[in-house]
Amino acid sequence: MRVVYVIDSLTPGGAERSLAALAPGLAERDVELHVAYLHRRAGLERELLEAGAQLHCLAGRGGRLGWLWRTRELVATERPDLVHTTLFEADIAGRTAAWLSRLTVVSSLVNLAYGPEQARHGGPPAWKLRGAQLADAVTARSVTRFHAVSHHVAQQMGRRLRIPADRIDVVPRGRDPRQLGTRTAERRRGARAGLDLSPDTPLVLATARQEVQKGLDTLIEAFNLVLRRRPDARLVLAGRDGGQTTQLHAAVERLGLDHAVRFLGVREDVGDLLCAADVFVLPSRWEGLPGAVLEAMALEAPVVASDLPMVRETVTDGVTARLVPVDQAAAFATAVVEVLDDAAGAAERATRARADFLERFTVERAADGMVAFYRRALSTR
Repeated sequence: MRVVYVIDSLTPGGAERSLAALAPGLAERDVELHVAYLHRRAGLERELLEAGAQLHCLAGRGGRLGWLWRTRELVATERPDLVHTTLFEADIAGRTAAWLSRLTVVSSLVNLAYGPEQARHGGPPAWKLRGAQLADAVTARSVTRFHAVSHHVAQQMGRRLRIPADRIDVVPRGRDPRQLGTRTAERRRGARAGLDLSPDTPLVLATARQEVQKGLDTLIEAFNLVLRRRPDARLVLAGRDGGQTTQLHAAVERLGLDHAVRFLGVREDVGDLLCAADVFVLPSRWEGLPGAVLEAMALEAPVVASDLPMVRETVTDGVTARLVPVDQAAAFATAVVEVLDDAAGAAERATRARADFLERFTVERAADGMVAFYRRALSTR
């Protein structure tokens, strides 16, 4: 099976990391993967090439019309069995190019869009949001089947784009336990040494791009409260800059947290950081299905996360994680301190979380699900 996978960029993010994790599994299942990306930004090229994918950069002049023209040229040349699109700009270009070339096209629904989540937190103007929703909905008519990363995303985005439920298949994201490795005392010591931290310093970790969706502003407010009870604790934030970067640095300075909070930027050693952490935190305001939580589960990092429907599809409060109300800094701080103070209980939840990960969220399961999804699309086009 030959697939042209169109995505906005290869910059490390949830959708991009999930694609890189999935690529080896697709290759093992005889999928010839061509990854086409619209923006020339450094990121996951090496991982995809090592997995056997062929890369095609579609960046250039002409804006959206330019992307559409180059995408159509690519699919006309490669003549794939199907075109798979992910993220808004890639959806518009890839769907239209596939329709013009009379090729089967499928799309992934990986996040919530066009809803109250964006309106409450300073998203685009209403007219712009509705225009994007209209373009998404119109081009969605050409899609044979949709893949959703969670049942909640399938339900919400199906309603917002008026997609019949029987055209959406839910295939959760996956991660490769072999690539991530395991949590060991030696790996923990090495990662902490790389951060210049002592073995017993309480460490809180977040891995997220610095956007309003990720709730890192709430996390910083919460960590200020954590320090009142655990003044020896430290917070590290790994992830690329974004729309909230200036605000986050200003909050750290305003609260006098420079000694306790570090911005690490984009890292390629997230697995090691998870092994170093005593708590992994996900303070997001909305998600699709949080791949970062899957990685924390795989590496037995105790999880404190926002109580979101799609997070509850991944972990269970009190069993494999601690869940707290969205945007409640005090509650978030309390949960983090409780995890730090009860290392044995946190370790038990983390052990159960890894077992759950190995049963439900490996890349093998994701690859099997995605190939079955592709076959359903080809059989029903």
